[in-house]
Amino acid sequence: MSETVLLVGGGGREHAIARSLADDVTLYACASNRNPGIASLAAGFETVGERDADAIVAYAEDVGADLAVIGPESALEAGVADALDDAGVYTFGPRAEEARIETDKAFQREFLDEHDIPGNADFATFDAAEAAAEYVENYDGDVAVKPVGLTGGKGVRVTGDQLTTEAAVEYILDAEWDEWVIEERLIGEEFTVQAFVANGEVRTTPAVQDHKRAYEGDEGPNTGGMGSYTDTGMTLPFMTDADYEAAVDTIEAVVDALPDYKGVLYGQFMLGADGPKVVEFNARFGDPEAMNTLPVLDTPFLDVLTAARDGDALPDLAFAEEATVCKYAVPAGYPVEPEAGARIEVDESSVGDALLYYASVDQREDGLYTTTSRSFAVVGRGDSIADAEAKAESALSMVEEGFHVRHDIGTAELVQSRIDHMAELRGE
Repeated sequence: MSETVLLVGGGGREHAIARSLADDVTLYACASNRNPGIASLAAGFETVGERDADAIVAYAEDVGADLAVIGPESALEAGVADALDDAGVYTFGPRAEEARIETDKAFQREFLDEHDIPGNADFATFDAAEAAAEYVENYDGDVAVKPVGLTGGKGVRVTGDQLTTEAAVEYILDAEWDEWVIEERLIGEEFTVQAFVANGEVRTTPAVQDHKRAYEGDEGPNTGGMGSYTDTGMTLPFMTDADYEAAVDTIEAVVDALPDYKGVLYGQFMLGADGPKVVEFNARFGDPEAMNTLPVLDTPFLDVLTAARDGDALPDLAFAEEATVCKYAVPAGYPVEPEAGARIEVDESSVGDALLYYASVDQREDGLYTTTSRSFAVVGRGDSIADAEAKAESALSMVEEGFHVRHDIGTAELVQSRIDHMAELRGE
């Protein structure tokens, strides 16, 4: 008998999850926006806020869900996994207390410190903006300035890179947040490793490099992620196997300290001359990183979910030996002043060999409309990063005016710059 799975969330990450499950389950979905890609794969789609635990539980019970998968961090913070679990629907996503590893950045750093997790950065936490600003002003070196709560990937500022110390102080004092984490600025190359976690077990996926900056050449403000790439194996071209294994060791140490954790645990690392340090942890798939890893996962995602629910050993993961390159199309002006509410046409037939993932768009009776966030992504797969990038770029030929794309993601020039940067840091 087919499992009935409820998917919570309506972004590109959730479209990737839906595509990885749709052939094996009866899928239902709910989100605040009607994602046409998810809706086309689902037996039913309910428009409901991702934080509305009561409404989500009612929908899960109405459709007879056997399992649930939660995409967005906002739902985890709101206790949606708790509510579904308590209603008897096994949920692949951490309960709110475990999700604090992402949703409370002060808790995150203090947790890593308390449990001697390898790779933690120098940090200080503050519950008053004035004290945080004074600390930044007097710190000997550059810092990363982070609001404690969720900011959709757009709240972090880094001195010596994006801001002067004076501008960082002004940012803190003028922002809407009072609680802050101030961390040492980490220098190197960022990468992410996402892991499936349940019953104390960890199964990791290929390393991904995301591109947070809005504009080509890593310029402009931070975004939720403009695109990302993977290589044909578990590492990236600027990494060694030992670098990857060190990141996995850190993830496993977190799981050892959170024995009840279930769902995806996403470790973001900065690879420096002395190995990887923790930038942050997230309690769910990355967006766009899910769109890189799930399409090359040969092991059925459903097998992971049922093993987690049934208390069985998680399956060993097999991946296609393909590189992937993901590029997002975002509304003009994103992320500072995005132009939302525009009616758009997306020609799905023109993406060729690439995959198309709808993200923050809203399907209405009269068509498809943009929101204030990222609209859709294309993912190319190939025998090399260059091959995958060429397929992603070809698929972007259907992008209309009014959208912005970082065309440099996955290009040979940008990848080589990462390799050269790491070689320089390591004195090679």
